[in-house]
Amino acid sequence: MPLVALGVLAAAVAVGAVIGIRSGRRADARPAALVSRAERLRALPSFRAAVRRRTALLSGIVALGAIAVLLGGVVAARPMAPKTVQPVNASRDIMLCLDVSGSMSDVDVEVLSVFKELLEGFEGERIGLTIFNSSPVQVFPLTDDYAFVKEQLQNVRSSFDYVDETPEHWVGTLNGPGASLIGDGLAACTMRFDHQDDERSRSVILATDNELAGASILTLDEAAQYAKEQRVRVFALNPVQGKDAQVSAQLADAAALTGGQSYALRATTTVGDIIAEIQKQEATTLKGQAQVILVDSPNLWISLMLVAVLGFVVLLSVVRDAGGRRP
Repeated sequence: MPLVALGVLAAAVAVGAVIGIRSGRRADARPAALVSRAERLRALPSFRAAVRRRTALLSGIVALGAIAVLLGGVVAARPMAPKTVQPVNASRDIMLCLDVSGSMSDVDVEVLSVFKELLEGFEGERIGLTIFNSSPVQVFPLTDDYAFVKEQLQNVRSSFDYVDETPEHWVGTLNGPGASLIGDGLAACTMRFDHQDDERSRSVILATDNELAGASILTLDEAAQYAKEQRVRVFALNPVQGKDAQVSAQLADAAALTGGQSYALRATTTVGDIIAEIQKQEATTLKGQAQVILVDSPNLWISLMLVAVLGFVVLLSVVRDAGGRRP
């Protein structure tokens, strides 16, 4: 763009020169007015001063016009300047924790639908998913890319149609004895939170029927105590709440220990209650990695161009006024 402005300026100068030459020829073609002793008039100090002043004003007009055109080209070229920014994510972290054991197969599709419904109520929260049976597997880490989260939830949902020879929710979740090792699963979900040194709002949404089969490394109570120490609240989704009072009470007590709560999977208020409880926690700031970006920085050049244009207009007005006062 500066080169274009320079070209426009050159063209304007050329056009001005041509017009000046033609005007001079037309003036030469007209009969000249005879003035006696004109050389004495030109020799007068006041006349010479007037000529010098007019020449200076015309030169200034040309110079300021040229500068204004060049600065306009610079502004049109969108001058850039580097700027360092540090993204800030002021939200909450939520880990979805899904029991994919055989006893949960009939309800996991329903649980995943609840997870997707929960997703619609969040805005800016980072979401992750970990599944477990005899061993835990992280499906995806904490992220605020909700399109990606929906895609991954759908992939896990599709695996329960058992179209593939090895369903996705089996991969990595059967690497140990036993099944539905809830304590180990909850502990693994709690360990998936990053930025441990930052004060963040952290929650685990645990979906399990609490039907343990085998010996786990950690009991449910021990995992809940660990979550409490890590300042992670647990919200449990229980598909059999009300059917087995002892199992349901154990899951509810574990959630309550962390400051969370247990909900029946099919309760009509489940989704709204969980969202409300999570959003009660104060959103805290998480600073991302500093980045250097280029931003538009035309202010200085625009100011200089306006000064040049203003000077051009003022000098042009002075020249016109001076010409109008000539006899």
